[in-house]
Amino acid sequence: MAAVITMLEELRGPAPLTAEAAAARFSAQGWTPGSKIRDGVERSWDKGSVGGWIQTFGGGAVSVSFFVWIRDVDESGYFDDVEAVYAQGEQALADFLPEIERSSLAGHLVEAEQTEADRDEFIKLKKWTLGARILTAGVIQQDADLPVMVMVVLEEPGIT
Repeated sequence: MAAVITMLEELRGPAPLTAEAAAARFSAQGWTPGSKIRDGVERSWDKGSVGGWIQTFGGGAVSVSFFVWIRDVDESGYFDDVEAVYAQGEQALADFLPEIERSSLAGHLVEAEQTEADRDEFIKLKKWTLGARILTAGVIQQDADLPVMVMVVLEEPGIT
């Protein structure tokens, strides 16, 4: 998980955070591109067992996401015991949160209130502001036949 913490520390700097700046930081830190180029910028990156990707949205909003733990569905296409998998994800999140909270980011993090949208998207989460950016770490499953993952997401809100 050290690679994610290093990237979060790197991504704290660029203002504003852009897809190009994020891609340059991934490359400089030795992440492997995943050949997902959009608008001339590599969007998918891997380092060890961790994946990262860059998304852009209207108004200049940028999101850099990492999966730090993943449990894929069973051969049946579902989980035999989804609650047990959620519990495993929650434990992986609990194991990872101290790494964020002990990092050099800690002095810049302000715990943020979770919204209803956050609770709809994540099974369990912790959220902070990092200057004008939002940092969220949580357990997510986007659909019943998709993996359960522990995600870390750094968002640069766009102009509203």
